[in-house]
Amino acid sequence: MHTRPLSFSRRLSASVITGVVSALAVHVAVVLVFFVTNGATGENLIALNNYFIVGSVILAGLFVVAGLIGAFRTWWGAAIAGLVAGLLASTLGVVIAVLGFGQGWSEQATQFLLTTLVGTNLVLEIAAIVVAVTLGRSLWRLVTTWKRDIQRRVALVRPPSSRLDEGELTHLERTPVDHELAERQWDGYVAALAAEGFEVLDVAAADDLPDSVFVEDTVVIFDDLAVITSPGVESRRGEVDDVRETVASLGLRVEEISAPGTLDGGDVLKVGTTIYVGSGGRTNGEGIRQLREILVPLGYRVVGVPVKKVLHLKSAVTALPDGTVIGHKSLVEHPGIFDRFLAVPEVHGSAVVVLSHDAVLISASAPKTAALLESLGYRVVPVEVSEFEKLEGCVTCLSVRIR
Repeated sequence: MHTRPLSFSRRLSASVITGVVSALAVHVAVVLVFFVTNGATGENLIALNNYFIVGSVILAGLFVVAGLIGAFRTWWGAAIAGLVAGLLASTLGVVIAVLGFGQGWSEQATQFLLTTLVGTNLVLEIAAIVVAVTLGRSLWRLVTTWKRDIQRRVALVRPPSSRLDEGELTHLERTPVDHELAERQWDGYVAALAAEGFEVLDVAAADDLPDSVFVEDTVVIFDDLAVITSPGVESRRGEVDDVRETVASLGLRVEEISAPGTLDGGDVLKVGTTIYVGSGGRTNGEGIRQLREILVPLGYRVVGVPVKKVLHLKSAVTALPDGTVIGHKSLVEHPGIFDRFLAVPEVHGSAVVVLSHDAVLISASAPKTAALLESLGYRVVPVEVSEFEKLEGCVTCLSVRIR
């Protein structure tokens, strides 16, 4: 099973919630213990709250740091975090209280500190360990899972230009494009995404940019990060401007590939935390280097793949929901580079769009491949995209999915 690494912003959110709530739970538990054992009076409650509040605030900060370094992912990591945070919070709380009297530090203060660590503050230290292992770990899992589950399923699309048939071609001979049919096919494609639960969002139409309907080439999404590409042909460079505005409006973080680097989104195949990037056509080595620099700190692995027979890597191969890479043998130069490879019977069957864990969208031009995928337990949604296939496009090119 492939899992995506948590981005820093998501990890920070989970850490703050886990740290603050866990520290609050420790504070309440410790105050209640001493409140009950020392006489349940209002004056005692106020005094106990004031005594432990500084240490509890420090504990919250230390728990947040523990979350950021991944301590709550395992029980033993949480236990160590609770022990260290409890000791540091107790120590710093006493030091701050003593120094707050303005008399400086003394041998008497040291003795008082040591006494509290194995006396009054021992309850806080034990509570910190117990809460970190139980509540802390549960909160961490709940928050990280919940944030993933509630993500919007957005599909970015862009209406076809009236100059669609002027689009760039590299490996195919130019054949006439039926504009009316292309419009109907694009509408059908969009309707299929909407029927699968995607919130379809149009990027502003650009009639002066013939290839703009192939929106996939302008941006690649990694969790909450949008990487704006640097298209490999001059005629497509203007496509990124409106796309940049659109993804920023969705609250995504934005990074960019810059010249002399070139990168087309159609060259980027995501399989779990491994990112395969086609090189040799529209994407160059500098573009791959910049993408690697952006993604490796987030936990991804970037693998360059030589591409010569097709326009983009994803013209040759795509991936099923389980991570199996599929493609037609005539188009795939290096199948051994992928962990799992499955040959499909039709060229247009190489491209699928993952709709969910058990469903894919595929070109209606590949009925044999559709049957093969159905035999593997997938629900297959066919769509007509023949007019876009005349321009070296496929089902993946026409949208960018944000999940």
